[in-house]
Amino acid sequence: MSWLSKVFELNPAGLNWPRAVLFLDVALVPLVVFWAIGYEQYLLSALFGALCAWLADPGGSYGQRASRIAVFALIGAGLTALGFGIGGDAWGWLVLAAFAVTLAGGLAVTFGVHRFVAALLLNIWFIVALGVAFSFHHQSRITSYTWAQVLAWTGGAALWIAATFIEWLIRGRQDRPQPIAEIPGDTSRRTLTRPVVMFAVIRALVIAGTVALAFGLNLSYGYWMPIAAMIAMKPSLQQATLIAVQRLAGTLIGAVAAALLLLIPANEHGLRLLSITIGLEVVAIVLLMHGVAIRFWNYALYTAAIAAGVLTLIDLPQPTNYSAEGYRLLWTLCGVAIGVLVMLLAGLLAKRTAKTPPGRPTGVPAQRKTTAEQDLPSPSGHGAKPGTPGRA
Repeated sequence: MSWLSKVFELNPAGLNWPRAVLFLDVALVPLVVFWAIGYEQYLLSALFGALCAWLADPGGSYGQRASRIAVFALIGAGLTALGFGIGGDAWGWLVLAAFAVTLAGGLAVTFGVHRFVAALLLNIWFIVALGVAFSFHHQSRITSYTWAQVLAWTGGAALWIAATFIEWLIRGRQDRPQPIAEIPGDTSRRTLTRPVVMFAVIRALVIAGTVALAFGLNLSYGYWMPIAAMIAMKPSLQQATLIAVQRLAGTLIGAVAAALLLLIPANEHGLRLLSITIGLEVVAIVLLMHGVAIRFWNYALYTAAIAAGVLTLIDLPQPTNYSAEGYRLLWTLCGVAIGVLVMLLAGLLAKRTAKTPPGRPTGVPAQRKTTAEQDLPSPSGHGAKPGTPGRA
């Protein structure tokens, strides 16, 4: 029961409904646009573009905010083009790209903790883009153009820039704080220590390995494995285990909720099916809105809301495929298990190499050991040291 209470422990200060309503207002714009033009397969890119730009917003003067978000959006557009461009190619190219992107994202901590978190967001989006493009080519056979996905991502980020411009005018052109205060805003340069480089290399190798398993074996919805592994890998084994259990519990709840929602349009046709589909898209957006509200309230419930919303949006074109939720839960379990196991082995190796070398003269004090938790960037908010990034 102590573990269960930890997994579902609530932080009252983390509940933020105004932030959720703002997300809903922004998300309704691309939803209505893609309803009007009839290309819902580009909705996910637009939503991710707007959400990631919002999370990466550094605050400050409007000129600084707009320029930094624009650079972030351009990098995201390039990763979107790469992900959807090679999504239908041989799996070896996907592994190589995932390794390079993850390694670069891990080393981004040298430009500050805030930019490390921004790189982590782009890293997760890149894996999602690879998975969605792969499923479009090999499973659902939905026509998707790379340039249109890039345009959708860029449009979502531009939508957030426009929203901040309107807010800036309304508030008398004053500087604004960072919109997501829980995300670290530190942009000071850091030196790359050996533990930081090793952690980045380990993450990149693990993500490349899970991508090889997912796409090399052509696993249905296998891209959930590298995403789960990436989120589960924390410098502290205790953090990694807790996040892994929370993510697994949240994914299970979200998968069950999505499966129940997808029962509704299973035997419907014609106009009734169209109206139910539109209604479920609205329900998915509302679920994502709840996820934004409870992000720092409880991570397991946040994962449940996000998983239910994303699964509903992805599975609406084929609502009778109930095995999809089971596959996603299975690959999430495998991903978090791989992440926790790798961090356990890395921790044991670090302890072994940190032991006093044999033959050191007696009376000579051992040097102070720098632990991985002290030197490595921690994407987790539980137990993080000051100046380390919060969970993404």
